[in-house]
Amino acid sequence: MKLLRVGTAGAERPALLDRDGTLRDLSGIVPDIDGELLADASTLARVRAAAETPGVLPALDATGLRIGPPLGRIGKIVCIGLNYHDHAAETGAAIPDEPILFFKAPDTVVGPDDTVLVPRGSRKTDWEVELAVVIGRTARYLSSAEEGLAHVAGYATAHDVSEREFQIERGGTWDKGKNCETFNPLGPWLVTADEVPDPQALPLRLWVNGELKQNGTTAEQIFPVGEVVRYLSHFMTLYPGDIINTGTPAGVAMGQPEPKPYLKAGDVVELEVEGLGRQRQELKDA
Repeated sequence: MKLLRVGTAGAERPALLDRDGTLRDLSGIVPDIDGELLADASTLARVRAAAETPGVLPALDATGLRIGPPLGRIGKIVCIGLNYHDHAAETGAAIPDEPILFFKAPDTVVGPDDTVLVPRGSRKTDWEVELAVVIGRTARYLSSAEEGLAHVAGYATAHDVSEREFQIERGGTWDKGKNCETFNPLGPWLVTADEVPDPQALPLRLWVNGELKQNGTTAEQIFPVGEVVRYLSHFMTLYPGDIINTGTPAGVAMGQPEPKPYLKAGDVVELEVEGLGRQRQELKDA
């Protein structure tokens, strides 16, 4: 299923994109798309049955309708740094022996086509297309990558916007360059795991002002999705509605020759993970 949330920011309602591409209202069946729903197999089955029965779910007019983040009440966002062989190479970093972790606050999440704000004082705002993993079952001390995949509810396209000076040159942790307002556009859809048979075979692409900058594949991940979930479950409990941003392929501004083409107000970024939908953001000054 392709689950999404539509409407004004803070007042989104649950919806579904059916097999014919028609937007369907889910608010008569569930109050929201969130961790509580993803952990409830019986309610998910009701949603699936309604989606497959003509006339049950009313159609929505998509004209002018904002698409919000596909997940509400996000618990935590755990991010994996330097998780692609080609991205590590372009930045001159050694291949990590274990996953590099940092966090993004849930309030960085915006809709896939919402404005992204360049922070005040920023000189190095950068782009990163990523595969986002949404947890559907509580995960503690998992023993295998297969178990890790079994705890995934679905996948989404994410944009891990980053300010490199804040992240790398200002001391402390990476988090200060990752948590600026609007720095995690998500969606348009949460695609349930049954529709993504191999998360290690997904092309990812990103364009800036129409120019292709990133063109990679999750096959390049150093730590694949199942292993990332297993690994994280030994350091923290993962709950339904938690998100994992799994890293970005080569092609970020930081990895390019001087003068590096960092983002500025007026730029337009478009990105997609194949099968998970496309995003478009115009940048403005904060």
